[in-house]
Amino acid sequence: MTPHQSQNTPEPVHPVDQILPLGKMLIYGLQHVLVMYAGAIAVPLVIGKTVGFTNEQIIMLISTDLFICGCGTILQSIGIGNWIGSRLPIVQGCTFAALIPMGLIGQQYGIGGISGAVIIAGLFTVICAPLVCKLVRFFPKVVMGTIVTLIGLSILPVAGGWIGGGNIASPDFGNYSSLLMALFTLAVIMLIYIFGKGMWKNIAVLIGIAVGTVVYSLFHGFDWQQVSNTGWMTFPSPMYFARPQFHLMPAVLMSMVMIVVMVETMSSMMAMGEIVERPADKDTLRRGLLACGSATFVGGLFNMFPYAAFAQNVGLVSMTGVRSRFIVGTAGCILIVMGLFPKLAALVVAVPKPVLGGAGIVMFGMVAVSGIRTLGKVDFQNNNNPMVVALTLGLGMLPVLVPQIFQHVPSTAGMFLHSGITIGTAVAIIANLLLNAEKKPNKPAVIPGCDECEVEK
Repeated sequence: MTPHQSQNTPEPVHPVDQILPLGKMLIYGLQHVLVMYAGAIAVPLVIGKTVGFTNEQIIMLISTDLFICGCGTILQSIGIGNWIGSRLPIVQGCTFAALIPMGLIGQQYGIGGISGAVIIAGLFTVICAPLVCKLVRFFPKVVMGTIVTLIGLSILPVAGGWIGGGNIASPDFGNYSSLLMALFTLAVIMLIYIFGKGMWKNIAVLIGIAVGTVVYSLFHGFDWQQVSNTGWMTFPSPMYFARPQFHLMPAVLMSMVMIVVMVETMSSMMAMGEIVERPADKDTLRRGLLACGSATFVGGLFNMFPYAAFAQNVGLVSMTGVRSRFIVGTAGCILIVMGLFPKLAALVVAVPKPVLGGAGIVMFGMVAVSGIRTLGKVDFQNNNNPMVVALTLGLGMLPVLVPQIFQHVPSTAGMFLHSGITIGTAVAIIANLLLNAEKKPNKPAVIPGCDECEVEK
């Protein structure tokens, strides 16, 4: 090949930037929606009940939330030039980190007080994003791998709750029927994943959920009542439920929550960067946090909530190996459509929880596997890295394994301590700085795009 021919050869497109055929993108995008849907609607459902909304208002709240989730997902995955959006296959959804403080604010100030606090928190995130993203220098492989492992382990109880039927307080929770349906769904996914090829293998989760729902319906029936009682179309509008009210303490409280959200979102972006082989550098994290803050700010205008990266979708990308960010952008479009046509959303709501639980075991477990794979590249000989991992996992799993452990601490502190991911992130960074402070690496690793950031491998 001549030099002239070599110059004219087009550079290969990175898998993250590949645009697949429309049919495949729709199928893969729908799979992402099914993975995150249950988590996406949980926050508006709980907050709606907390502030005393009627069933019709809660349905509108959920539909508006899906619409904003879709917009935030497109902003995050597709982005706006080099300004906003990580341009990684990241799905945005309501964060559970804000659930307890929003409930406290809602009880005292109503939905208007929540909205005002969320708007301020969104602006706070946008302003702080360029500063917070520099925390990337504190994430060597031992820290990042441990945090990603912790994320996977921390969200596994969500799958466990689904397997039991969704309502832990119910006397029927964990009945044989639910357990068998979860096991059946898991078996279908594994069979397709092992023996399937090409696209069939990549949509194993979607097929498993569909087959599990059909089989479940044969024995228990399909609940069409919620679908029939839901209108065909709705149009989200700003300040539909109330005008935002701005109060000092709710604004401060929600801004503190967004610090947690930013750390969790950065962890998810870094995990995704490792999975898709496009490491999240300083600029990527900054753009991702700007997308997170922008979605939260706009969400507040629509009486919605803070938005963050969904870790369960990180596991789906790891499992399927399909890395295109345009698939996640398609998922955002599907979410917008579901927000406009609530009957479609009601159909997904009707998917039995045990079926989702069987699929969740695989997806959430794959997040932990991604972290373990990163830890496999860490040197554990003659250094303090084992202690960093031990402290991070040990303390980070405490609120997951013993949820009541911090029940007597003040509510403001409890907001942070009830999040194992937040505890683990702080412990990992501090433990690494203290225990590995005297380590002198021969070849420091430089994070791409961050010339001043040298971290230990």
